[in-house]
Amino acid sequence: MTINRIMIFGRSGSGKSTFALKLHQKLGFPVYHLDRYFFVQNWQERDYQEFMDIQQKLVAQEQWIIDGTQVKSLETRYQRADVCIYFNYPFWRCLWRIVKRRLRKDSRILDRAEGCPEKIAWKLIVYTWRFRERVQGATANLRQKYPDVQFIEVRSDQDLPGVMETLIKMR
Repeated sequence: MTINRIMIFGRSGSGKSTFALKLHQKLGFPVYHLDRYFFVQNWQERDYQEFMDIQQKLVAQEQWIIDGTQVKSLETRYQRADVCIYFNYPFWRCLWRIVKRRLRKDSRILDRAEGCPEKIAWKLIVYTWRFRERVQGATANLRQKYPDVQFIEVRSDQDLPGVMETLIKMR
C-alpha cells in the first residue's frame, strides 16, 4: 500500500501538530493544521461553510498531512485519507501539554491562525475533556464505512517511532 494522504486527529495537546511537522519533514508532503483555517482573529470561529470549502480544497489534493480536532468534519478528511492516525492520549497528559505550550510560547509550529495567540480557555479545557466521548461513535462508523483507510491509534509517545517507521515504509 502506498500512502499519499495522512489524517491526524485527537485531543488538543496530544502532540498532533508536532508529529505532523516531523512527518512532513520526513515525507515531504504538504502539512495543514486545521486550526489555521477554522479560526480567524482572536479565536473567532470562521463561518462553517467557508471552513468546509477550504477543507474540501485541501483534501482534494493528491498529497497531504492534515491535523486537527474538528470532529464535525472528520468524514471530510477520513474518506480521502490513506491513513488515519488517532492520538488517543489521556486527558491529564493533554492538559499538561496545553499548559506547558502556553508557558513556553513555542512558535516552531505554525498551527494557529494569525492573530490567535496561545491561551488557555475554559472552552478548550471542556472540549479536550469531552473529546474521547464525542469521537468514539464517529470513529467506529468511519472505520466501518471506509475499511480501506488504515487506522492507527497512538496511546503514548512510545508508539510514535514505530508509527513513523511504518509510514516511511509505506511511502
